[in-house]
Amino acid sequence: MTNTILEMRGITKTFPGVKALSNVNFEVQRGEIHAICGENGAGKSTLMKVLSGVYPYGTYDGQIVYAGDEVEFKNLNDSEAKGIVIIHQELALSPYLSIAENIFLNNERKTGGLIDWNKTNFEAGELLKRVGLRDNPTTKINQIGVGKQQLVEIAKALSKEVKLLILDEPTAALNDEDSDHLLNLILSLREQGITSIIISHKLNEIKKVADTVTVIRDGKTIETIAKLDVTEDRIIKDMVGRDLEHRYPDHEPQIGEELLRVEEWTAHHPQDPSRVVVDNVSLTVRAGEIVGIAGLMGAGRTEFAMSLFGHSYGSRISGRVFMRGKEIKTRTVAEAIQNGLAYATEDRKTYGLNLIEDIKRNISMASLGRLTKGGLVDDNEEYKVANEFRKSMNIKAPNVLVKTGKLSGGNQQKVVLSKWIYSDPDVLILDEPTRGIDVGAKYEIYTIINKLAASGKGIIVISSELPELLGISDRVYALSEGRITGELPVEDATPESVLKLMTMEKPR
Repeated sequence: MTNTILEMRGITKTFPGVKALSNVNFEVQRGEIHAICGENGAGKSTLMKVLSGVYPYGTYDGQIVYAGDEVEFKNLNDSEAKGIVIIHQELALSPYLSIAENIFLNNERKTGGLIDWNKTNFEAGELLKRVGLRDNPTTKINQIGVGKQQLVEIAKALSKEVKLLILDEPTAALNDEDSDHLLNLILSLREQGITSIIISHKLNEIKKVADTVTVIRDGKTIETIAKLDVTEDRIIKDMVGRDLEHRYPDHEPQIGEELLRVEEWTAHHPQDPSRVVVDNVSLTVRAGEIVGIAGLMGAGRTEFAMSLFGHSYGSRISGRVFMRGKEIKTRTVAEAIQNGLAYATEDRKTYGLNLIEDIKRNISMASLGRLTKGGLVDDNEEYKVANEFRKSMNIKAPNVLVKTGKLSGGNQQKVVLSKWIYSDPDVLILDEPTRGIDVGAKYEIYTIINKLAASGKGIIVISSELPELLGISDRVYALSEGRITGELPVEDATPESVLKLMTMEKPR
C-alpha cells in the first residue's frame, strides 16, 4: 500500500470574477500532520472545502485521489463516509443541545428506531475521555468555553471513524493553555494513526506539530517543506512573496503633549460587584505615542478598555479621565466618542462589525451625524467617504457594497479601523488588533497604526503577543490582577522584564 493518503492534482476553483485556486497540487502522507499556510484569502480554506465536498465535484477542475481511489464527493456526507472530516473555524455546534447530542447529531445512536440515550451518553463519555474532556456528556454546549467546544468537535469527528482530520484555524479563538492542550491532542491522534491537515497562521504552532508544511499564495502552491527545513522566515517569505527582515515597519515617534490621562480607574465585575476587576489604574498617553498594555489572560486589559469606553463593561466604575488636561465623562459610548475616545474591540465579528451589512455602512455607523443633512444620511457622501477608505486602507474588495462578512480577517480589521478613524478620535484603543490575521496583513495594520501616531493621535494597543507590543510600542504598561505593576519605555523593555511584571502577584 502506498504511503500517500491524499493527492489533489491541478485543482482550479473559480468564483464570479475571481480565480480562488489555480492548478493547485497537494499531497499528504498517511499518519502525518500536514500544515497549510498562507495569507488570508490565499485559498487555504477553499482547497479544503473542495476536498470535503462543501464545493462539490463538478464545481471545480482537477482530480482528487484518496486512499488510492479517485473520488468525486458531492457533499460532506460523501467525504465523511470515507473518513474525511473537516472542522471549520466557525464551530458547527448547537448551543442548546448537550455535548452528547452534538457529538451524534445526524449520526444518532438508536435502538428499535428510537434514540438510545444510555448508549448515546455512554459512547459520548468514552469519546470525551479520548480528547481529554471531563465534562458530563449531558452538559449544554453553551455552558462550556470555546476551548472545550473545539474538543467536542474533535470528539464528534472521532465518532465518525475519522481517518483524515482537517482543522481550519483550530486555535484562533483559544487562549494559550487551551491551544497547547489542542495541539497535544493532535499529536496524540497522530500516534493513533489519524492523519491531520491543519490550517493555521500561527507559525510557532506549526513548527511544534507539523511534519510537513505546504504554502499557498494567491491560489497557487508555492512549495512544500519538510519539518527539518521549516523556518519562520522561509514560511513568511513564501506567504508574502518577499523577505520580511523586519516584522514591524520602522517607527520614528514624534511625541507631543499629553492627550489622555486616566486616574485611579476602578471597575467591579458586572455580576459580582464585590469583585474588583480593574484596580486603581492610572496611565497617560501623549500625542503621537503608541502605548502598549501587556498582561496575561484575566489581567483586566479588555475590562479596563471597555469600562473606560462608555462603561461598556463592569459595575461600580470610578475614577477620573482627562483629555488635553480637561476632565471628561465617558459614561456612554456616544459620550466617549464625542469626547475624543474610540475603541476597536478584540471581537470584531461580534461587537466590531455588522457582518450582514456592507463595507460602506460599517465604516459610517459610528459617525452618521457627520453624514446627515436635514435628518437624513447623505448616501452619496457616505459612499464617497467609504470608497476613500477602501482605497487608502487597501481593503481588498471590488467596491464598498460588498458584505463585510465576505471579507478576510485582515480586511475586516481594516474596516473596523476605518470606522474609528472616520470618527476622528484623539485617542484610539486597539484591543488585539492583529488577532486572527496573517503576517502580511499584520504588517499593513502596523503601518496604519504608525500613520495614525504620526498624524498626532494617541494609540493604546492591547496585545497578547509580547513581541508585537515590543515591536510597535513606544512605552509599555504591564497589568496583573487588574492593577498596573510597571511601566517601561520600549528601549528598556525585554520580553523577560515585561513578563516578570505581568506575573507579579498582588500583595495579600
